[in-house]
Amino acid sequence: MVSIAIAFGIGLLVALIALVLRRRSAVDAPTQKVFAAPTQIDRSDFPTAEHQWMVAVFTSETCHVCADMLAKAHVVASNSVSVVELEYSAFKDLHGKYNVEAVPTIIVTDERGVVHKSFIGPVSATDLWAGVASAREPQ
Repeated sequence: MVSIAIAFGIGLLVALIALVLRRRSAVDAPTQKVFAAPTQIDRSDFPTAEHQWMVAVFTSETCHVCADMLAKAHVVASNSVSVVELEYSAFKDLHGKYNVEAVPTIIVTDERGVVHKSFIGPVSATDLWAGVASAREPQ
């Protein structure tokens, strides 16, 4: 009977030690960076501030989809919509000021600098054009 009590005590001690070691070695899941597009800009920071609407395309020379996104954005250019490319090495200050950490990032702003639509990463031409159209005429 004594040997059963000793065995039970040892088993309980081992289980307790295993539980403590397991809790110590548990690793939290890594957090993922969430990228965000600017929600307000100062239009005077941008080269084409005179149009009613501006589509700003933040790009990088090393981005393989940025040229495609810029070409899709240029389709919406008109008398009231300007399209401006902000390539990272040429506009590093604006990428930093507006905390643009992912390219391509596209923002659609009005004349006050309020961002009405934004896209991070590649987007279809249809979605981009529809986004610009709905920003200009929300009805």
